[in-house]
Amino acid sequence: MLVKTEAIVLHSLKYGETRLIVDLYTRETGRLSCIVPLPKTPRSRLKKQFFQPMTLLEVEIDLRQRVQLQKLKDARLLVAWTSIPFSPEKLALSLFVAEFLYHALRSEQRDEPLFTYISDAIQWLDTVEIGFANFHLTFLMRMSRFLGFYPNLDDYVDGCVFDLRAATFSLLTPTHRDFLQPDDARRIHTLMRMDFPTMHLYRLSRVDRNRIVDVLLRYYSLHIPQFPELKSLSVLQELWAD
Repeated sequence: MLVKTEAIVLHSLKYGETRLIVDLYTRETGRLSCIVPLPKTPRSRLKKQFFQPMTLLEVEIDLRQRVQLQKLKDARLLVAWTSIPFSPEKLALSLFVAEFLYHALRSEQRDEPLFTYISDAIQWLDTVEIGFANFHLTFLMRMSRFLGFYPNLDDYVDGCVFDLRAATFSLLTPTHRDFLQPDDARRIHTLMRMDFPTMHLYRLSRVDRNRIVDVLLRYYSLHIPQFPELKSLSVLQELWAD
């Protein structure tokens, strides 16, 4: 069955001399892995640069049940980036988000609101000119809404801890070690209210930003089985200096 859908490239890997294996998150069918022939001439419709992480595409896929690698028949750019490839900071952010999604959406099914959230977020990053240093923090915090473990912010009272396992604020200290002390819990409660247009108002140092992303990745690792350490994080942490 031929399916036409919008897609976000999460990861690509060369397979032999003439093909790529490309992981996509699509609007119509969720997560898919596809086999893609490498272009043989510059005029080929399938261009290698289409399959860079976080590229937005419109694709045509020969979708078959019980097949691990689907056949990608056609692809075209849905949006051409104007700044991400040319900004070291934005490129580092987009690669970090792509690696995060590659592991966080391992078996995710169709979810149009989630697809729209990711697509809108990366397009916002491409168009914004300043004030995007907290983009990855905001993206990770808001992403937890779609995956089912966004905390109830109304439960917060001053002096409580944040239980990372239960995804709840509580006045009772858990018996396990996966929780944030009151000072960190207060900060997370405040930062959970960030969105992309307002995140520049939250002034964070490089140390603060790196501490928060470490906490958020720890949070995700507790809720997503076999969530690994992200290789792109070290690059991101080096680029963002005060």
